[in-house]
Parts: sequence; C-alpha cells; structure tokens
Amino acid sequence: MWKQLRLAVLFCAVASAAAAPTLPEMRMTPTEIRRSAFNGSQIGSSGLAEVRTKVLFGDPAKAGFYSILLYVPIHTMIQTHSRRDDRMTTVVSGERQFGYGNRFDEKALKSLPPGSVYSEPGGVNHFA
Repeated sequence: MWKQLRLAVLFCAVASAAAAPTLPEMRMTPTEIRRSAFNGSQIGSSGLAEVRTKVLFGDPAKAGFYSILLYVPIHTMIQTHSRRDDRMTTVVSGERQFGYGNRFDEKALKSLPPGSVYSEPGGVNHFA
C-alpha cells in the first residue's frame, strides 16, 4: 500500500513539474521599456546600423520565445530578406510600410499605422 502511495505522489510531482509554464512571468510598463537599454546586437534589425534593438525578453539568437522592440528611423529602406523563425509584429508608433516578395517592390508595400499587426513567417521573403 505504501509503495503504491509513494509512486502516486512521485507521479503527481513529475506531472506538475511537466505542466509548469515554460515562459516565466514578465510585465513591463512603457516607462520601464523606455528606460531599458538598447542591445548592441543586430539580431532582428535586418543588419542595418541605423535600426536600434531592445531585447525585452528571451534571446533572439536561440530557439524559443523572445520579444524585441525595434526603432526604425523614418525613410529607412529594408531590402528583401527572410528569417529562420516566425514573427508577429505590432506597429507601436509611426507608420510601417511592409510587403512580401522576392525583391523590393514599392507597389507591394502596405501602409500600417499604429495598432496594425503583420506576420513575418519563417523562410518567407519580406521587405519594408
């Protein structure tokens, strides 16, 4: 009887550990985001020096969930490229011109005002 009870307790401990969230809790106010430092990494910035990156959570260089904030100066042209991972993006301020395709095509750009969202599927060419 005791042996069965110990196995049941062990199973419950393993099951609850397996059910634990893999994403830690994280909350940031706009003030906290503004105060956070820019990351020297160019990951997520299309490799353009003028695009600044803040890593808010995780590590973009590794597999798994991460969150970054990009500051893209006005009139910055980002040529066609793709990413290894899927992304969902929200335009926080300004206006984003974004398109999909194998080469930059101004006619394919869609204007996205603040509050807009768009996806960057992994392996799919896009430009801005």
